[in-house]
Formats: sequence, structure tokens, C-alpha cells
Amino acid sequence: MRTKHFMMWMAVLSFLTLTSFAQADDKGHGGMPGMKMEGNEGMPMKSGGHDMMKMGDKVFSGKIGPWEGTARIIDMKSHMEASGMKTMGAMPNSHHIALELSDAKSKAHVTEGKGTVTVTGPDKKETKAEFMVMQGHFGADVNLPAPGKYTFKTEIESGGKKGSATFSYTLK
Repeated sequence: MRTKHFMMWMAVLSFLTLTSFAQADDKGHGGMPGMKMEGNEGMPMKSGGHDMMKMGDKVFSGKIGPWEGTARIIDMKSHMEASGMKTMGAMPNSHHIALELSDAKSKAHVTEGKGTVTVTGPDKKETKAEFMVMQGHFGADVNLPAPGKYTFKTEIESGGKKGSATFSYTLK
């Protein structure tokens, strides 16, 4: 009898865990820690979330290995205030880097893979963040705590191919 109850509870817990992962995947950037969606009427939407590739400052456009790429830096606090979102507690990172890749020949978007971005700040300190595939782009949250020149070194791997690019952004 104990085994039967144990198996029943395991099935219930498994079901609850799977549904919570599915819900988290549906939330897009609104499901990120410290962010709450409110009043997002009129916001550009793409694949269930904001079209990050039309926001922020375009900081790079060019070749990233075998792909064509575009990178944007989004000030998350300013973006959230402008779009009616409220922060829920402290945000550990101030900016989001959105990297969109497409095949150089077919122009098909690259929507699977992994990668990293290494950020070197004006103080010459380096921090590294993992890219995640989200809403049609590779995204990572990074902290740019003080004004000055930041250098970004991106490395991406997808479909057995690799690419990298380095670019700069000056935070005012």
C-alpha cells in the first residue's frame, strides 16, 4: 500500500513540475526574476513576447562566423519604465544583450544553440554570461554599473558551426 501511495504522489509531483516549466517558458521576458508585466497594450509582440530586436541601441551588425548578426543593448530599467512594467525587488543586471543570427545564404534565423558573452568594463574587469535562446534571439543579462566603454566578446555555437564577434558600447 505504501508503494502505491508513493507512486501516486510521484506522478502528481511530476505533473506539477512539468506544467510549471511549460508556464515559465510561455512567459518570455516577463517571467524573468524581478520583472512583472503590467499594461503592455500596444507593445510590439513576437513569439509571445517583446520583439527585443527593435529595442535598445544597435551596437553591432556584421559577420559572426558563418552567420550574419545584429546585436542590441537594452537598458532594462528604462525599457521597463517605458513599457509599464514594474521591477519586483533588486535587479542584479542592468542591461540585456540581444543577438540575432541568420544564415548568410538562406537568411533563415538561427534559433538553436549556445554561447557566451564576455564583458570587459571601463575598469578592465571581465564578467561572463551565458546566452539563452529566447524569442528568436540569443539573450543574456549583463551588468554595466558605471559610465564608460564596454567591450563585448560573443561566442556562439549552433548546428556544429562556431562564430565569434567583438564590439564596443559606450554607456553614458
